[in-house]
Amino acid sequence: MSERASDAVECAILPSHIQRNKTDVRQRVRKLEVEQLQIHPTNNAIVPKEPSEPVVESAGSEFEELAVDEPTQEELNTLRRVAGPLPWSAFLVAIVELCERFAYYGLTGPFQNYAENPYSPGSPTPGALGLGQATATGLTSFFQFWCYVTPTLGGIVADQYLGKYNTIILSAVIYFFGLVILVCTSLPVAIKHNAALGGLVAAMIVIGLGTGGIKANISPLIAEQIEIKKLSVKTLKSGERVIEDPARTIERVYMIFYLCINIGSLSPIATTELEKHVDFWAAYLLPACVFLVSFTVAVLGKKYYIVRPPKGSVIPHALKIIWIGIKNKGNFDAAKPSYQIAHGNGLNGISWDDHFVEEMKRTLVGCKVFIYYPIYWVCYQQMLNNFISQAGTMELHGIPNDIMQNIDPMTIIIFIPICDRLLYPFLRKIGI
Repeated sequence: MSERASDAVECAILPSHIQRNKTDVRQRVRKLEVEQLQIHPTNNAIVPKEPSEPVVESAGSEFEELAVDEPTQEELNTLRRVAGPLPWSAFLVAIVELCERFAYYGLTGPFQNYAENPYSPGSPTPGALGLGQATATGLTSFFQFWCYVTPTLGGIVADQYLGKYNTIILSAVIYFFGLVILVCTSLPVAIKHNAALGGLVAAMIVIGLGTGGIKANISPLIAEQIEIKKLSVKTLKSGERVIEDPARTIERVYMIFYLCINIGSLSPIATTELEKHVDFWAAYLLPACVFLVSFTVAVLGKKYYIVRPPKGSVIPHALKIIWIGIKNKGNFDAAKPSYQIAHGNGLNGISWDDHFVEEMKRTLVGCKVFIYYPIYWVCYQQMLNNFISQAGTMELHGIPNDIMQNIDPMTIIIFIPICDRLLYPFLRKIGI
């Protein structure tokens, strides 16, 4: 909460931590006073300006306005930077993502057993399709691959046509339709009539389309809820003056967002127990019900969200630039309008500027880090298929063989607050 001071006289009795900057404050207040003066049209006397609108007397209103000004260089060098307050709309988006991730991980948790083992009620390792480990692993790997390809399509649809919010709602409808297919075809009567395999494949495709539209847009949507874009000086209740940093605010909101993702990712604890002690239809019904909560929050919370219209997707332009670079043996400068004009080629459908090409070049250089990602994902993927099959060959002592995949989100939930409250502040303090 910003402190208030009514005039330059009150600045002289400010607390010591503010008094260090009182000279700067007085200069700015003096500037405001001068701006309120005018020359009288008849006798050239200096008189106050007539206010263009009623002035509401408020103790220290000038200081409050100054307190949210951009910080001076001295303040930038000395004051601590903190995150600003998060709007309720950001928490609503985080809840939507928590429920969606609950549904996603809750239904994928039993997939390996569902596809690998034969239908045998009461067996230590539940199953339905009896396809064997290799085929089951192939199906689950395809589903993961599909769910990471479709966000590209979801991003294009949102940026080019529908906007983020509308794309999320449309994708949620598609997603829920896939969940209904999965629940219905996992009923014992459907399994006995050989409808389960076709239902599983259809559900994977439909759910993958739905999750791609949500995954591509929910993350930028939560960032759009943060309206503060500039640094400002604020005074905490403790009296400490700090800089409210939009970058710190974005960092904090994504910490909460990621925490919600991993809380939702614990859903296999429940669904694998349902799979073992009830049946697969119950294990898939729970994610479907929780997903309805996600959809309800997304729809009812619309009036609270900051929703921006689509402005066009950069992906088609990016692909054209990459293609021009490939045709010119890696010379991406050939995609610049200035290059095309200098070589007498004309623009030939080029609708971007030179700066966009430079940004693309830097982006492609940054993408080198992804070279190591396949190694990580090959190992990570085993937790969702082969490790489950391996656990099924062990002594289980009543524990579901597919429950151990929850160790990953558990460790993340533990380390997120440690990083946010201890590690990152410490690294910033020592200049890293």
